[in-house]
Amino acid sequence: MELVHDQNIFDVEKTLQEDLIPVDEVPPIDPKAETRLVRRIDVRFIPASMLIYLLNFLDRSNIGNARLLNSNTGDSLVQATHLTNLQYLIALMIFIIAYTIFEVPSNYMLKKFRPSRWIAFLLMGWGTMTMTLGAVQDFSGLAAVRFFLGVFEAGMFPGLIYCTTFWYKHDERALRVSFFSALATLGDAFGGAIAFGVGHMNGINGLEGWRWLFILEGAPSCVCAVFVFFLFPDYPESAPWLSDEERRLATGRIRGVASLGHAKITWTDAKETLLDWRLYFHYLAFTAMSPPFSSLVLFTPTIVNGLGYEGLDAQLFTVPPFAIAFVVTIAVAWFTDQRGLRAKGSSACLLSGGLAFLVQGSLPSHAFKARYGLLCVATSFTFASVPPMLSWLTANLRNTGALTLGVPMNVALSQIGQIIGIYIYKPSEAPGYPTGHFTNAAFLLSGAAISLFLRYIYVQRNRLLQPSVRKWQL
Repeated sequence: MELVHDQNIFDVEKTLQEDLIPVDEVPPIDPKAETRLVRRIDVRFIPASMLIYLLNFLDRSNIGNARLLNSNTGDSLVQATHLTNLQYLIALMIFIIAYTIFEVPSNYMLKKFRPSRWIAFLLMGWGTMTMTLGAVQDFSGLAAVRFFLGVFEAGMFPGLIYCTTFWYKHDERALRVSFFSALATLGDAFGGAIAFGVGHMNGINGLEGWRWLFILEGAPSCVCAVFVFFLFPDYPESAPWLSDEERRLATGRIRGVASLGHAKITWTDAKETLLDWRLYFHYLAFTAMSPPFSSLVLFTPTIVNGLGYEGLDAQLFTVPPFAIAFVVTIAVAWFTDQRGLRAKGSSACLLSGGLAFLVQGSLPSHAFKARYGLLCVATSFTFASVPPMLSWLTANLRNTGALTLGVPMNVALSQIGQIIGIYIYKPSEAPGYPTGHFTNAAFLLSGAAISLFLRYIYVQRNRLLQPSVRKWQL
């Protein structure tokens, strides 16, 4: 059995006092009542988070579709704005730089202003920036708008992960995280399908298809922001849609395994988080997943184009790899939550994805069907590694400062890997792209090794403690 605690049992009373809720008000946990409560929380939190992250990912990754959309008629983003390949890569990197810088501050602002208000602000901001992309005329305009798009999108993913710790216990998070993080895969699948349809709008009202793509995918985020402001759940202790008894149960069941909404960030917690060396192994493992994640998001249309599909067909054939990845991601998250196998589950996914990239890079360039099948496998397990890795991390972050800093630091530092992912699929190596595939394989296999090594460290440290006070989540 894999254990879940980053705090021993003698700290529980102290934790309850820090959470400002008297120990004698902790209700006995009725399993049936808890099940009903979790279902109510799921109905409120999960669909909203899924929609938000779907819009987030559509607006982040649609530049990969815009790059090639209507290229056969000379009307793609690159052709219309006269971008060189280097300028296109710089535009991608500028987004990641902004994303990296603003992740931690955004998580702090989410805590300060409440999730519903801050997330609504971010939605409105990135929706506006996405529609503005439809008006850019050259590289400088593209780079400027992509920077501000990164500023607004930076806080969304770590923010949603952070919000799960207000509502769910450690053994419930991976599955819930998978529901919206897997939307990254559907976001790419939908993005390809939407780009295929929007490509037929090329020339309407004098606008190229890629301009319509940005406009039509940015507008829903602005509309959604209004609903999020009024309806998105903030904290269990203040949720108006729960009864008094449900609020007591919602807060009582997560004390000792997560911070509550009213808990404050202290400099002591922040310092401990920044100096906790074991967390950097979590960050390294997540960074190892980032180059393939980034390159798949941005270059799948390009990779598919190298498999013999051209024009709008290249957009359409990006759909199956991400649709399959959605199913695999949900299945892996459910299994790792049920069995408590977050470390082993993420390691197995990283290993499987790495081997798929390795074999794909070794195949001859004309082996189109085999390479496309391996692309589906590599995509599925790369994305499936994310929920158990994040659940494993959050289960080992037990106070407000650690959660507020640790989650965005994990995602922010992983942007180093995302920058690497921008440069590894070289146009000169089409259609085989060996550098891209082998680089992704190396990172994923390294990530698997790091995850297993960190698990070994936790096992050894747990063995030094009595079974009743073991504290390291595996």
